[in-house]
Amino acid sequence: MDKTENYKLEDFLKLAENARNCRRCEAMCDKTAVLSELNGNLSPKAFFIAEAPGRQGADRTRKPFSGDKSGANFQVLLDSINLRREEIFITNTVLCSPRSETGANRKPSKKEIKNCAGYLEKTIELINPKIIVTLGSVALEALKTIEYHQIILRSDAGKIFCWQTRRLVPLYHPSPQVVASHRRMAEQLEDFKAVAQAIEKSL
Repeated sequence: MDKTENYKLEDFLKLAENARNCRRCEAMCDKTAVLSELNGNLSPKAFFIAEAPGRQGADRTRKPFSGDKSGANFQVLLDSINLRREEIFITNTVLCSPRSETGANRKPSKKEIKNCAGYLEKTIELINPKIIVTLGSVALEALKTIEYHQIILRSDAGKIFCWQTRRLVPLYHPSPQVVASHRRMAEQLEDFKAVAQAIEKSL
């Protein structure tokens, strides 16, 4: 590991520690941010942003998209373009797991997204990826807090855009609910080809 990579790792670990100590969101003070070396490669081929750690997934395993059906679907998508987990980095719009009163997964609130926006921005700045892939509308909307865009998931999924100085690929989330009601797995597999195209263009 050269000096630059060493500094990047040190800075990342400090950011991860700050996130773990964060208590801004009252409803999630009993949760711990999912941000560590388990999130992936700090010099990734693609940088993925999802919604939030799931109850059965990352909140339990501490590794994004692992341990639940969303993670299994995500792995199928990665395999379809021969992209390995070791080659990517994955984070979430909100780093802690939002739960309803019954303990079920819920969408993060606008305030929770705003509270976590600084961590997302700093993670992007630190890792400095050439390609960002958003998984779902929450992640796509969250990028607007960093730099405004007019991309709409419904009409723009699977296309390659320029955002900041990077390529941005908006995709649907691979959760079972989305696959069942909004974007079938066959369509998501087709959309995912844009990730491979973006990687090829960045080489």
